[in-house]
Amino acid sequence: MPTPIKMPALSPTMEEGTLAKWLVKVGDTVNSGDIMAEIETDKATMEFEAVDEGVIIAIEVEEGTEGVQVGTVIAILAGEDEDPDQAAAAASEETASKPEAETEPAKEEPATPAPAPTPAPAPAKPTASPGDRIIASPLAKRIAEQKGIDLASINGSGPNGRIVKADVEDAKPGAAAPAASSAPASAPAAPATPSDLPDFGIPHEDEKLNNVRKVIARRLTEAKQTIPHIYLTVDVQLDALLKLRGELNASLEPQGIKLSVNDLLIKALAKALIQVPKCNVSFGGDVLRTFSRADISVAVAAPSGLITPIIVDAGNKTVSAISTEMKELAGKARDGKLQPHEYQGGTASLSNLGMFGIKQFDAVINPPQAMILAVGAGEKRPHIVDGALSVATVMSATGSFDHRAIDGADGAQFMQAFQTLVENPLGLLA
Repeated sequence: MPTPIKMPALSPTMEEGTLAKWLVKVGDTVNSGDIMAEIETDKATMEFEAVDEGVIIAIEVEEGTEGVQVGTVIAILAGEDEDPDQAAAAASEETASKPEAETEPAKEEPATPAPAPTPAPAPAKPTASPGDRIIASPLAKRIAEQKGIDLASINGSGPNGRIVKADVEDAKPGAAAPAASSAPASAPAAPATPSDLPDFGIPHEDEKLNNVRKVIARRLTEAKQTIPHIYLTVDVQLDALLKLRGELNASLEPQGIKLSVNDLLIKALAKALIQVPKCNVSFGGDVLRTFSRADISVAVAAPSGLITPIIVDAGNKTVSAISTEMKELAGKARDGKLQPHEYQGGTASLSNLGMFGIKQFDAVINPPQAMILAVGAGEKRPHIVDGALSVATVMSATGSFDHRAIDGADGAQFMQAFQTLVENPLGLLA
């Protein structure tokens, strides 16, 4: 029997995805482990590998199709011991029979004279005589339904007369059935306009949201609506950290490693969480989970939207290891090549907008985490140094805490620990 290949769930939060690109075509032989397609999930674009061996006999979902639900059949595979033509015919008959069964009324209504209500718009139905079966691929049926094409008027070019995508796309205008719409048949379909965006006549351009942006919008909305945020800010003197960074970079130059301030802040955040474990937690309704290591999610601006690759066990890694790993993860994030284990999880997050000159900001917690640290730019400010007013390089850092899980005093203790580690940075190397 032909094997259906279904849209996979490539992440725990994935409900639907975009079939970005097919890397195989009908007639290709695939082996287990071969890359078949690129699928855009709610986090990144990922490669989809074949599990079984065989020949691709049908592509059911065209590349570029958005909103493909997990579990939807996207292709059909014939086994090595199957004849591809016979398998294609069997698959065609099976897919053709299912829609008919679904559209049959469950029960005949008694023939009583009563005013018939105006029928709701329905997809074009084949006009074949009773008993005739129209064999068409699901993709061809979907295109025909969208265009109002009568499948009964089309001669299929696939195996055993199966109607395929090309047949529907090449159908002549005369094959079109009345459109299921009150609009004139010649009018092109207008793009849907979001109901919450009124048009005031201002010149504009609408861009459809990708899956990543949709998930960002949904999760941040949920976070602000369901998590009681509390914000705590400290000013941190950076001069000692900058001096240490310069010395470390001089010693690491032969290895081709150059530390950033952000690398040192990742380490400081992780060590502060270990020192104050009451902030290294996750709130779960009637459960408070305390983590024994600090996995730091670091916000990275990628072309598709914000994503947070994770430095696992950052508190126990050297700063040079954090730097090397962070550069690799950031590159993969920008290329949309992160694997699920590289961005799922984390016990707390770091968001740094200092490179843009932002002085201070409040970040939104990334659930199920219970805190995120937002850091701004280091700048020269009047500051008390050794009891006297002086000029120092100062950075504002704001912790956003889930007040259900973290009390204000515990959050303040964490911010104090972070400040101490940054202002006395040799502790980061211990």
